[in-house]
Amino acid sequence: MGEIRAWFVGRLPEEWFIGEPEVEVDRDEILVVGGLQPPEAEGDAAQRAAEAGRINRFREETRHKRMQIADEAEARFGRKVAWGARCGETRQLFTTLSVPVMTRLRQPERQVLDTLVEAGVARSRSEALAWSVRLVGQHESDWIAELRRALVAVQEARAAGPA
Repeated sequence: MGEIRAWFVGRLPEEWFIGEPEVEVDRDEILVVGGLQPPEAEGDAAQRAAEAGRINRFREETRHKRMQIADEAEARFGRKVAWGARCGETRQLFTTLSVPVMTRLRQPERQVLDTLVEAGVARSRSEALAWSVRLVGQHESDWIAELRRALVAVQEARAAGPA
């Protein structure tokens, strides 16, 4: 993760973002989200619209170069690259991966998903499962962040151990 983040920090044009970009990595995808200078606008609705406009302009003006950098990163790290931007209070992700995940569920878990589908919360079991995972991520974000930090410590200990 550290090498990937460092590569992007060194590779991205300095004029693109204010500060260093957020770089999130999993086994399938690298997500790069950079901060843009927020425009000035009066009122919350106007400010959000101006921020969205600034993000859209960045997306269009940098498309070719972002695709080139993504190709280089994909060849180097073996993962797809997705992009996003943050401007003031607005955060937008551009095209990101949607990866299928196989799971085996017993009847009680399937009944939960089916209830969500029948109630109109989700269109399918797959969407209901994705909704459930997002909900856990939102409500247990502190615990998940702590778990991720612990996993990083385990990975570092393994790397420092005997070969």
